[in-house]
Amino acid sequence: MIGKKIGEAKSKLMLENPYFGTLVTSLTLQENDKLINKRNLGDVFEYNSEYIEALTPNELTTLLANAAMHQALFHDERGAGKVSSIWQLASDYAINDLLVENGFMLPPMANYSTRFERLYTEQIYTTLLGELDIEEADEQEEQQTEQIQEEDLLKEEILSQEEYELILEQLGVKLEKQGNLPKGIERIIQTSKPSQISWREELYRYVNVHAKSDYRMFPPSKKHLYRGIALPSIYGEELKISVAIDTSASIDDQLLRKFLAELEEIMQLFTHYMIELIECDAEIQNIQQLTPHEPLNSTVKGGGGTDFRPVFEHLESSHEDFKFLIYFTDGDGTFPEQIPIIDVLWVMPKMQEVLFGEVLVVD
Repeated sequence: MIGKKIGEAKSKLMLENPYFGTLVTSLTLQENDKLINKRNLGDVFEYNSEYIEALTPNELTTLLANAAMHQALFHDERGAGKVSSIWQLASDYAINDLLVENGFMLPPMANYSTRFERLYTEQIYTTLLGELDIEEADEQEEQQTEQIQEEDLLKEEILSQEEYELILEQLGVKLEKQGNLPKGIERIIQTSKPSQISWREELYRYVNVHAKSDYRMFPPSKKHLYRGIALPSIYGEELKISVAIDTSASIDDQLLRKFLAELEEIMQLFTHYMIELIECDAEIQNIQQLTPHEPLNSTVKGGGGTDFRPVFEHLESSHEDFKFLIYFTDGDGTFPEQIPIIDVLWVMPKMQEVLFGEVLVVD
């Protein structure tokens, strides 16, 4: 009976949402009535039969799509070294947001919140970790125990990470021609490899502190009204920071393009922002105000020596409300003699010592 119900749900998913349906066919589904509901272990999806029986067909297709996306986005690999329970929760929030965006009906008690709309799993994890005040080291021993217990299941993976990446690539090319790619999938697929997203979690940790969010109950968020649940909606969110880019002669075109690409990523993290972009070598060459209505249009002027002081002099004399600076540079320049009052995150191609602030290395 359960097998038939799951089979019908898989067929329904393949017909109505072929992208998710194809990924589900790569999963091994195993009954485990010791579980309260379900869990994901690599390519294995375990479920409690009574829980599955209680779901509607639409809710079951959502559950299967959720399980497939956990593996397709390599959440096990990306969650290495993190608090497992918080990482799984963050993963669910990110995936369920994508599924709701594509018209899926969530099962009861599904992990979903409009406050995490369009965020990466790493961003949600960082937020939850800070709110719950949990140290990652606290669960290190527990994670080691869980890994031993799950070792047998993970030994016989159906697909390697490389094989899954090939499936995603081939499926994306095929369905893109048909216009069947899920909404929002491009922002998630781009972050599937650990090497592509490892720095973003740290960047978001800093940026999130300087973003202001307000919530209100009326009008409520529309996404949960179909389930008879009224959740608060975000009515104000603003990121206000300064960004400086080193345009000196020591910054080659490749590194400069990388800096600009990372700035574009920052702009995509928030729906409302005001970013003051400062291009500077030995002196300030250009200043541009970036908002959602003002696209990035860098003039990339410069090519001289490197002096960080003009940027800090400008900020301290001109702004009291800009309290956070991200400085993209190779680090070879003249620092201010006095430590500035503004928080500084130096983004560099390699780790090196700075007189103040913190360094984030972009590979």
